Amino acid sequence: MRLLRSLRRRYDRAVRFSFLFSLWCLSAALATNPTPPVALVIHGGAGTILKKNMTPEKEAAYTTALREALEHGMSLLESGKPAIEVVSQVIVLMEDAPLFNAGKGSVLTHKGGFSLDASIMTGHDLQAGCVAGVTTVRNPILLARAVLERSPHVFLSGAGAEQFAQSLGFKPVDPKWFRTERRVQEWRDQLAKEKQQGRRPMPVKFGTVGVVALDAAGNLCAGTSTGGITNKKFGRIGDSPIIGAGTYADNKSCAVSATGQGEYFIRAHVAGDIAARVAYRGETIQQAADAVIHKKLTELGGTGGVIVLDRNGRAAYSFNTAGMYRGYYRSGEKPEVAIYGEKVTAKSK
Repeated sequence: MRLLRSLRRRYDRAVRFSFLFSLWCLSAALATNPTPPVALVIHGGAGTILKKNMTPEKEAAYTTALREALEHGMSLLESGKPAIEVVSQVIVLMEDAPLFNAGKGSVLTHKGGFSLDASIMTGHDLQAGCVAGVTTVRNPILLARAVLERSPHVFLSGAGAEQFAQSLGFKPVDPKWFRTERRVQEWRDQLAKEKQQGRRPMPVKFGTVGVVALDAAGNLCAGTSTGGITNKKFGRIGDSPIIGAGTYADNKSCAVSATGQGEYFIRAHVAGDIAARVAYRGETIQQAADAVIHKKLTELGGTGGVIVLDRNGRAAYSFNTAGMYRGYYRSGEKPEVAIYGEKVTAKSK
């Protein structure tokens, strides 16, 4: 009996030691390989956005909308949703908010109608979906995602894009749904200035919305959606739906969404150039963004900005305008929202 009790004690000690050793190994592994960060950055457009021109009520509305978008996105990321789901859902939230020039708050074309563009790109496989010139799709970003996931093509436009949407069961909306009195007044002002000046004046504010996200699997995604520019003519398309100009994502470098004068962003290949500088020159996302926005774009005469996120959850903003609606949220940190001033570096650890 004594021998059996002795063996049992030794066995119990061995079990306890094995259990404690397993706990130590797990703790060491977690310390060595901590939970990867998840993060997202958003923008709601850039341009001549000055505090002196903003009422307290309007400023509060924008701040609230940006914060709600960030919090919604982070809740999705922390629940394990993939980056593409986060980007598309957050942009839907912003498209449905009349504050931004996308979806519900889109600007009017020269003829008083609406023409919406969007794009989305995933960084792990370089897949992309883009749509342009849609007039009856409530959330263009969802159609862009459908092009990525359910079409052999990358870019669909106009009536063809809407036919594709209907084939997938998208319910068309009356274009009047996009109409807001604020945008109607901006359109009328632009028409009056054009008649007075004999040419179409360039807008001073760019309300495109964009989101870049990093999920728990380490995958990046970028998306952008816009109503274009007020009083645009002849089926004009800007940079927002163009991969490499207004949107780009690659796990090997970064994810980018842009906002500004689309003609210049297309010519400068803004989003793609930033990613290339990170991948091939070893620049930080801030260095790359500043080089493209403050040198290349500025020297061309273009204005606007970008949001950028790398595979480690580090974020950057860069813009050469008076302001940009923007926000950043990384797991373990507090969300940041800003509107004015040239704050080109997002807080990160």
